[in-house]
Amino acid sequence: MQNYFAVTFEGDYVRVVSNGDKDHEVATNVWTEVVRVCEVNHCYRVFGLASSTTPIEVLDACDHGRFFRDLGVDSKYRMARVETNPEAVDIAAFVETVLFNRGFPGRLFDDESDALEWLLSDNRVSH
Repeated sequence: MQNYFAVTFEGDYVRVVSNGDKDHEVATNVWTEVVRVCEVNHCYRVFGLASSTTPIEVLDACDHGRFFRDLGVDSKYRMARVETNPEAVDIAAFVETVLFNRGFPGRLFDDESDALEWLLSDNRVSH
């Protein structure tokens, strides 16, 4: 499947819509643009809405901590994600755990409104 992503600044947060197959190259393209939009707008709250037809491989997921550090993503970022494909939720939850264990504040949600409520809250605790 062809990949599609869009990164937009929504005033209080950066919105990322990403559909299709996921791999390291797709993640690099998406997150390079996310970092650019965050830096331009001085906004580090990121909401991701994904429909992953083929989720990222486990080995690539394990490398997300280093991958984020290399891109300049650090603790000032706050990330909320919704994965709409039930078959991709397990790997998305694994990525969430990897990132949390490496100090990145982010959560996976089932519902877009819950994700945005958490993202826009002042509570900096990730879980």
